[in-house]
Amino acid sequence: MRNALIGLLLATLATPALAAGSHAGGHGEMAVGEPGEKSKVTQTIRVSMKETEDGRMIFTPASFKVRKDQTIRFAVKNDGEIDHEFVLDQEDKVMEHKALMEKFPEMEHDDPNAIRLAPRESGEIVWKFTKDGVFKVACLVPGHYDAGMHGDVTVAKK
Repeated sequence: MRNALIGLLLATLATPALAAGSHAGGHGEMAVGEPGEKSKVTQTIRVSMKETEDGRMIFTPASFKVRKDQTIRFAVKNDGEIDHEFVLDQEDKVMEHKALMEKFPEMEHDDPNAIRLAPRESGEIVWKFTKDGVFKVACLVPGHYDAGMHGDVTVAKK
């Protein structure tokens, strides 16, 4: 029993960022790509986040097609009445992050591939897609993904 308590204490101390409610990046290149340079943006995609009258939560548009090595500016606006996020990553990482957010719903982010916006706020993510494949965009505020707030980014070879 004592060893179990010590293990739990060590696990708690080993994750101060989670306990403090912060999730800071340090991300360089990820499977989905890397932060892009504003001076190299080749396309701007405007994205709206909002709730619908029937209780769904959506991105408009919800799916995107880009080319490998293209640098995209996602101009994101929260047109809803509550906070929403725009998180860009590979699907397994999105699902891991979703589970973490369900445990720590007040966690804040400081990642180049994510932005959280209050109602009526706007922001942007500049991203360079260095690998081809299908990736996810999602809102990971608890309940929002399950209410439909997710989509796909298809990155085609040049």
